[in-house]
Amino acid sequence: MRVLAIDTALAACSAAVLDTGVLGVMASESLPMVRGHAEALMPLIAEVMRCADLAFTDIDRVVVTTGPGSFTGLRVGIAAARGIALAAAKSAVGVSTLSAYAAPHLADDDASPVIAAIDARHDHVYLQVFGPAGRIVIAPRLAPLGEAARAAAEAPSRIIGSAAQAVADHLPQGAPAPLRVDARDAPDIVWVARMGAVLPEGQSPPKPQYLRTPDAQPQNAAQLPRRS
Repeated sequence: MRVLAIDTALAACSAAVLDTGVLGVMASESLPMVRGHAEALMPLIAEVMRCADLAFTDIDRVVVTTGPGSFTGLRVGIAAARGIALAAAKSAVGVSTLSAYAAPHLADDDASPVIAAIDARHDHVYLQVFGPAGRIVIAPRLAPLGEAARAAAEAPSRIIGSAAQAVADHLPQGAPAPLRVDARDAPDIVWVARMGAVLPEGQSPPKPQYLRTPDAQPQNAAQLPRRS
């Protein structure tokens, strides 16, 4: 299977082409950025497709991160994935940003817990906790930073995600030291591709997983009444 993977959920704009057969990773590129995903994404996709020497019709599936993450970034990536899939008559699937963070760590060692935490601002994080064998201990949720730290304190854990260092810094006194703290700003796009390639058809549609309401809300009270 040949997969085009896209990630614009957090502080990077990334794309990769993966062949799950003998070719492996055919092309991959990631640009660190907090803003500007909308302008950068399509040229980036065009570049990885050029490097892979493929047309969009040669791709079997498009996979995209669905959050949690930046509201604007998620919309950019998901819209692009849906559009490419529709135009090329291919399937599109979504992968959770938190599970994409956790995937390489669980593949390396699935015996110890993984705490995936993304900065949600205002002393909150987007949190998911994985136990042995990848079992979900805490489902994706918006949580206070202290709650994430307490979850990480229950056993020696690997803490990953953009809020990993903040969680480690807030561990209660006497808590076991983390096995690893990986505070990268975005998940590995190749692992996004690998996860998307193994999802069953139709199981994970590319729909945003916000986990919180936007900070900016429409001012309904200020709307002018309609004339009859």
